[in-house]
Amino acid sequence: MSAQVQLKRLNSKDTGFKETLLSSLSLPAADDVAIDAAVVEILSAVQKQGDEAVISFTKQFDRLNISNVSELEIPHQELEQAYSSLSAEQKNALDIAAKRVRAYHEKQKIEAGCHSWEYEEADGTRLGQKVTALDRVGIYVPGGKAAYPSSVLMNAIPAKVAGVTEVIMVVPTPDGARNPLVLAAAYLSGVDRVFTIGGAQAVGALAYGTKTIPSVDKIVGPGNAYVAAAKRRVFGRVGIDMIAGPSEILVLCDGTTNPDWIAMDLFSQAEHDEQAQSILLCPDAAFIEQVQISINKLLPEMPRAKVIEASLTNRALLIQVKDMTEACEIANAIAAEHLEICAEDPRKWAEQIRHAGAIFMGNYTSESLGDYCAGPNHVLPTARTARFSSPLGVYDFIKRSSMIEVSEAGAQSLGAVASTLARGEGLQAHARAAEMRLKK
Repeated sequence: MSAQVQLKRLNSKDTGFKETLLSSLSLPAADDVAIDAAVVEILSAVQKQGDEAVISFTKQFDRLNISNVSELEIPHQELEQAYSSLSAEQKNALDIAAKRVRAYHEKQKIEAGCHSWEYEEADGTRLGQKVTALDRVGIYVPGGKAAYPSSVLMNAIPAKVAGVTEVIMVVPTPDGARNPLVLAAAYLSGVDRVFTIGGAQAVGALAYGTKTIPSVDKIVGPGNAYVAAAKRRVFGRVGIDMIAGPSEILVLCDGTTNPDWIAMDLFSQAEHDEQAQSILLCPDAAFIEQVQISINKLLPEMPRAKVIEASLTNRALLIQVKDMTEACEIANAIAAEHLEICAEDPRKWAEQIRHAGAIFMGNYTSESLGDYCAGPNHVLPTARTARFSSPLGVYDFIKRSSMIEVSEAGAQSLGAVASTLARGEGLQAHARAAEMRLKK
């Protein structure tokens, strides 16, 4: 690792700033074609060969010597044992996080309209909406470079709060290494079945079903580029939550925060992988320099320093803006996954934010609290998709059916309207179906 890491700097006054910024947000797509081709081959094999393909790919990619897919399923008793084996500190932390995530999503279920409703019109016609939970959901939990028990909580708990009947978890275990915290989180979250498979083959098994692994209605959870490509491919066969890209953090700071705190918050996403992106927007040039100094001071202390350095060197930005109002305008253009507002009056600036996956307000609200235990979901839209999509939530595990019960009186007025419109469209059967119910 080099002694000094110099982050790329921009100034909103620079000519071509907007174009340079948007270009910096994009990832190179050189490997997309190769990844997609490999994923198509894997999904096709799983769809045609089922368990046999799952066994083959698991041997190849995770180096597990198995002869039957049933060997990949973890008994519920082992999940409970994993929870019991945790240290008191780990168990307490997991318990608190799970309770907070569950409480938040139970509140969300009530407040977000995740329930049935109806109303009656004057002529007795009743209209409404029936809300039902999905029958079976698959959750993908990464297990390659690192293990993520927090992802188990964030994916499984809202599904169970929504009322999903069966939650099936897949998690890769390269060389057979099983993380006790991940299994304990599955136990606490109420996961029904766990299979130790990963990659595109896991997505294919959940989408198409095999002799051993049942097909699901929706697949949620983040993964690597192969998982993302596989989810994109099976969408339509099953539902998906989103296509998650590399992690992102955008910090809006007025220059009143400890620069060490800001540096570490930038590290918190940079340590995920080399393609993660960390950006600081600040009107104070001297403070930006202090953050740069803090980065070089703190980086050598980090166990994942090489990953952080690569991420910061390739994708981080330190941007000087005219003022906090302009910072908010730029933040809306970036539409970041995680948005921190480190300022004296964070809510003032939060009111100006329209596009962000999650908004962290105030100097004491580090993004890492949201990742683990604040309560709101940490599965968030990336790559500017916060412009049109939302965090994972209870609403992702329900579906809505329209309810229509037309009274005899209502059929007279509505039938005439429908008849006129149907004949205008040239659909005579539609018109006559409405007309037959009209009184002569």
